[in-house]
Amino acid sequence: MADILFVLTGAKHWTLADGTKHPTGFWAEEYVAPYEEFTNAGHRVIVATPGGVVPVVDDGSLSPDVNGGQAGADEIAAKVRSNTELQQPISLDSVKLDDYAAVFYPGGHGPMEDLAVDEVSGQLLTEALDSGRPLGVVCHAPAALLAATRPDGSHTFAGYRATGFSNTEEEQAGLAANAKWLLQDRLIELGIDYQHGAAWEPNVVVDRNLFTGQNPASSAPLAKEVLAALP
Repeated sequence: MADILFVLTGAKHWTLADGTKHPTGFWAEEYVAPYEEFTNAGHRVIVATPGGVVPVVDDGSLSPDVNGGQAGADEIAAKVRSNTELQQPISLDSVKLDDYAAVFYPGGHGPMEDLAVDEVSGQLLTEALDSGRPLGVVCHAPAALLAATRPDGSHTFAGYRATGFSNTEEEQAGLAANAKWLLQDRLIELGIDYQHGAAWEPNVVVDRNLFTGQNPASSAPLAKEVLAALP
């Protein structure tokens, strides 16, 4: 059994270009599906957030529309409510990377608000990448990669192949027109070799020890890839 660190957003909203605070948090499937993959394999999940705040689930991720109907929505909501790790997060600045076999970042729009500019998270990502540990990042969570830089100012993930929530998906979700920036664009600007898959279909990209998934449907396949890479 190994300990797996899950880094979640602590944000409750995403500030849009017009100043609107769009309610958000973490996306339920992107936490629950990987959590089940790791724990069913016998591993333990430890949740960390900026400041140790209890993470908030995006209500949109609990709707019947994205969970195959009301029964699916009720099931995932119950799993989020009963998950003790979500209620007892540690503070991100207390994390000791050596305690964990892998690091995993679930998404939701929340990381666009806080992890994208969080220096502690950025340093952790750099250390995780350099350590060779499997590093999994899904959907909007690659926004956290924006905060990862080296002492010389270069971007930690420049030159890596990766994916994340696409412009097409953001447009279809209805929020692209009022976004301050789009994840796909920003990743490309930082020198990441962005790998686009079909909208809403599973797409997992592996480059060395960096494992990324494009969207919610990619979260379980991504976790399986990370599991396979554990020593």
